[in-house]
Amino acid sequence: MPHAGLMGDRDRGPVEGPLMRARLHVRGAKRRLRQGKIAAGIVTLYDALEAAMDSYAADDAHRAALLQVRPEDLKSTRRLYRALVSAGVLDKSFDFDAFDGLTDRALNEELPGYDYAWVLTGLEDALTRLGVLPFQESSLPPEDPETY
Repeated sequence: MPHAGLMGDRDRGPVEGPLMRARLHVRGAKRRLRQGKIAAGIVTLYDALEAAMDSYAADDAHRAALLQVRPEDLKSTRRLYRALVSAGVLDKSFDFDAFDGLTDRALNEELPGYDYAWVLTGLEDALTRLGVLPFQESSLPPEDPETY
């Protein structure tokens, strides 16, 4: 994964750790997509979204928006996504179910030539709403060119 060896997740805490992970994964996913590693890029974007939602939900400043969320829903990516939509943090413009299905497919097969533009467009909006984007590249550790 793009964050391997670049950060101490546990040292950063439940908000900053996943936030850094999300940013590293966005950067790594875009590199993979440019390299034609579409399946790997899609899976990495999914992980970025998971980390972004975890960071958002762990932040005390966002507790009021998530009062109706049951603790067990914080452990399920699908339920947390729906709770964030219900709370108005995210909107319904991104087709999460289609992205979830695409990610399952990407875990099992390569996707040469797949047009992933809709994924990037929708995720960039969601990641902006979750506070991951924008970020300064200089705020991240240097990328290791040896990572997949």
